[in-house]
Amino acid sequence: MLLEHKLKESTDKMKKILTLSLLICVIGIQCLSQESRKDQKTGLKYGDIAPELAYKNTKDKIMKLSSLKGKLVLIEFWASWCGPCRKENPNIVNAYKKFSSKKFTKGEGFEIYSVSLDKQKNAWKKAIEKDNLIWKYHVSDLGGWDSDGADIYNIRSIPSNFLIDGEGKIIARNLRGNDLHLFLEKLVK
Repeated sequence: MLLEHKLKESTDKMKKILTLSLLICVIGIQCLSQESRKDQKTGLKYGDIAPELAYKNTKDKIMKLSSLKGKLVLIEFWASWCGPCRKENPNIVNAYKKFSSKKFTKGEGFEIYSVSLDKQKNAWKKAIEKDNLIWKYHVSDLGGWDSDGADIYNIRSIPSNFLIDGEGKIIARNLRGNDLHLFLEKLVK
């Protein structure tokens, strides 16, 4: 009888452990599934059409990314307070000067759509002027990291960029320094 009682206790413990283990597995699978869905929602891949962005420029005029269709476009996420962004700006200016009027395999001309994650308009405008960012597509919602564009493009650090072709498809990401120039050179007709 004592043996029977101990066997029943042992079986009950095993059932509880098994039930708890299954519950932990189900919760874990559920969490992984939600994270996977999140990545699918925000993860952009090469060949994807670049999501639309439409923000105000420094003069409060709305500028749409889609207005640049037909051109090769570098979507550049940056901010005035970002040291690495500011160090990269001369390279981007040089690329713009060299490639803005070139014909590419899938695009006529090269443009930069510069998305600032600044929260202060004056700091943003001063950085554009100081760094001599000569293109006209400087935009921001002044939302900082809460910017819709940062969310849509899954921006987790800056500087960060996407290169899109004349059809609006993403063809490269995070081209920096000489890599940007070399990649653009390969696409020239």
